[in-house]
Amino acid sequence: MTLHADAVRLLTDFTAPTPEEEVLRKEFLEHLATHSDAMLRECASGHLTGTTAVLSYDGSRVLVTLHPKARRWLPMGGHCETSDLSVAEVALREAVEESGIPDLRLLPGPLALDRHEVWCHPPRSWHLDVEYAAVAPEGAEAVISDESLDLRWVPVEEIPEPTDEATRRLARRGQAVLRGF
Repeated sequence: MTLHADAVRLLTDFTAPTPEEEVLRKEFLEHLATHSDAMLRECASGHLTGTTAVLSYDGSRVLVTLHPKARRWLPMGGHCETSDLSVAEVALREAVEESGIPDLRLLPGPLALDRHEVWCHPPRSWHLDVEYAAVAPEGAEAVISDESLDLRWVPVEEIPEPTDEATRRLARRGQAVLRGF
């Protein structure tokens, strides 16, 4: 199965948790239907990305990155690569690369969808985020990569500003899944 086909299957089967995300789910599927390159950053109008909230082993904290371009505290995430086989693989790969933590365990997902404007193709391009959560092993130490200005473990309910509601929502949903709610 190709990455594009995996995304279509995943989004077709996904039950959106909110009416707003149901609208996004349908828009993402339409984008995939009309753009054969929708999985790659070269798709100027927008492209699917994988995002992951990295949670501490007990779910009390989330690792956030101070993104160098956005200048906000965000979850780990990024672009698909031609070698990726699934959206879940993209989300996990990006989380490991950006956190420096091997052995992350991806929780069942996706947990959320989000769309936001980005700078990939000026004047306007969109990231169509498919969002997951992962759990770090106990005692995991994050390592700052060149894709981050800073990394911090923070309580899920205390993500620092500047951030966005999508980051807070994803961390809360990941925590709820991990805790079995």
